[in-house]
Amino acid sequence: MSIKIKVENLDLFYGENQALKNINLDIEKNKVTALIGPSGCGKSTFLRTLNRMNDLIENISIKGKVEVDGEDIYKSDDVIKLRTKVGMVFQKPNLFPMSIYDNVAYGPKIHGIKDKKTLDKIVEESLKGAAIWDEVKDRLKTSALGLSGGQQQRVCIARTIAMKPEVILMDEPTSALDPISTLKVEELIQNIKNDYTIVIVTHNMQQAARISDKTVFFLNGDLVEVNDTNVIFTNPKDKRTEDYITGRFG
Repeated sequence: MSIKIKVENLDLFYGENQALKNINLDIEKNKVTALIGPSGCGKSTFLRTLNRMNDLIENISIKGKVEVDGEDIYKSDDVIKLRTKVGMVFQKPNLFPMSIYDNVAYGPKIHGIKDKKTLDKIVEESLKGAAIWDEVKDRLKTSALGLSGGQQQRVCIARTIAMKPEVILMDEPTSALDPISTLKVEELIQNIKNDYTIVIVTHNMQQAARISDKTVFFLNGDLVEVNDTNVIFTNPKDKRTEDYITGRFG
């Protein structure tokens, strides 16, 4: 078992309000880890601590340690390097108002890649990696905003892949999608997990059961339980986990 991200004694406060309480978690390399729990329990906040997206929020304080490959990300000044290594896909597709090609090539261009052949290759490989190449290869120069929601979300994943990250964080990436698009994104996650470490926040417990290797249950800012997904869903150790997954609350 190879640990990609190690979280130790993590506390997070919004002003006086403690949103995460002494979180300890090892996230395994090249596995899908699902974060579940009721709304407002801290799972999206926790996800955003893994690439310092919470830095953008005022009046926030973080204690404890988050290590990626053994390096404490809160001791490093290079947030751009961190976010290149730890990419993020949001709840709603957030494409730029530009062509499909330019959306995917945007990150590599910013990082100094100017050669058209190289960019063409990155765009094609990334769109293939996101299982959307065949649907968009004849319309790369058209606006990405003309795509369906499900296609837009897969282009967002392609845009993330184009940066060659090692970790992909996903914050409810299918909550705005119809069932068919959701299935495509789930299949995609399964197909790419051998190349990336994936951490996904989901409200959909069936989704967590279908796609994840490990499941983490959060409640009121506490990490209640973590285990192999099949164990969490068939034989949870904590009564609160059992109550949540059987629908007694949440």
